[in-house]
Amino acid sequence: MSSSNEGLLEDMFKLEKNNTDVKTEVIAGFTTFMTMAYIIFVNPAILSDAGMPFDGVFIATIMGAVLGTLAMAFLTNYPFALASGMGLNAFFAYSVVIGMGVPWQVALGIIFLEGILFIILSVTPVREMIVNSIPMALKTGISAGIGLFIAFIGLQNAGIVVSDQATLVAMGNIFVGPGLVALLGLLVTGILHARKVKGALLWGILISTAFGWTNGVTPAFSGLFAMPQMADWSEVLFKLDIVSALDIGMIGVLLSFLFVDMFDTAGTLVGVSQQAGYLDENGDLPKASNALLADAIGTTGGALFGTSTVTTYVESASGVAEGGRTGLTGVVVSILFFLALFFKPLIGIVPAAATAPALIIVGTMMMTNITKLDWDDFTEILPAFVAMIAMPLTYSISNGIALGFIVYPIIKLFTGKGKDVHWLVYLLGVVFIFYFIVH
Repeated sequence: MSSSNEGLLEDMFKLEKNNTDVKTEVIAGFTTFMTMAYIIFVNPAILSDAGMPFDGVFIATIMGAVLGTLAMAFLTNYPFALASGMGLNAFFAYSVVIGMGVPWQVALGIIFLEGILFIILSVTPVREMIVNSIPMALKTGISAGIGLFIAFIGLQNAGIVVSDQATLVAMGNIFVGPGLVALLGLLVTGILHARKVKGALLWGILISTAFGWTNGVTPAFSGLFAMPQMADWSEVLFKLDIVSALDIGMIGVLLSFLFVDMFDTAGTLVGVSQQAGYLDENGDLPKASNALLADAIGTTGGALFGTSTVTTYVESASGVAEGGRTGLTGVVVSILFFLALFFKPLIGIVPAAATAPALIIVGTMMMTNITKLDWDDFTEILPAFVAMIAMPLTYSISNGIALGFIVYPIIKLFTGKGKDVHWLVYLLGVVFIFYFIVH
């Protein structure tokens, strides 16, 4: 890269100030993209169950990710990537469209309205105040819990952890198929990372993908290039039904999306920000309102494009682990998502088992945040642990946050430390109790 281009990027993203450089940011961007590229195919698969055309949602998913990630890059200069949220897309397809019989066009209209509400809340102090009111103990528990959660997702993707009727989860076969690919990848990635090899997570993904060809886990190479068909996108682009979404009967669905998305996003931002060292001395996230605004822009644009809620991705932590510290990481992610439109056959050959080791390694690193807890104060440890352990075991970041917010003010109140708790924490504790009761 020419010195003039490097100078432009330095001025735009303040690389030196953030102790990074162009090479590091590019590697971080590639790593983040590789760990979250699965959404390009998984999201259309889920939404197609709700009657949406797969190929149209494929394009919409990519365009939503590009918009949201670029908004985050330029509004905050943080290395966070956005895409259609897992869990939120399942709620969209299976609970709202299939379960409640809401047409997918109306469901997209609800997502759009949710995004508009989030934009309004993000330009006011409300959302930032909620994020920054989270006690430091809970922020630490949330960060470590996200680490456990994404490691659990990696173990599932690898087939190392499988479902079991008697015990809910059990050990899969680690010496065949995806389990063997992931185990080898975990060892290779762990060794490379321990030896401080630059791009260790990305190298691990590539080596695992190559090894997958030896035992049939990686699909056969079926081509490199395929032009996206705009006719496919037109089947979902601007097909949202906002008028029907304004019906009084849709308020409950709108509030459910609003509630889950807000705290899912808050948890991810706090967790990954702590990992990146962005939280200030008070445990607050600078530019939180801009980060939340970028998230809201992604959601609103995603609904127009034809996909479910766009949100900040926990897999961003993989890029942070590779040294990504600025919005340049997000720009690289966005470019790669856009290129994926034209390289659909190539992107499709990376199996979930090949990205699983990166998620497990990142989960390991995020768990180190528990050392920041005050282990002599049980009123700090218990809420943090509850938030932490609930995330993987309930398969939900927002559930972990909710339980943490319920436990924290109650244990503080009944141990004579109630005055140390922000009034908003009490209010949110009550809101979360009510949320669990009505759900």
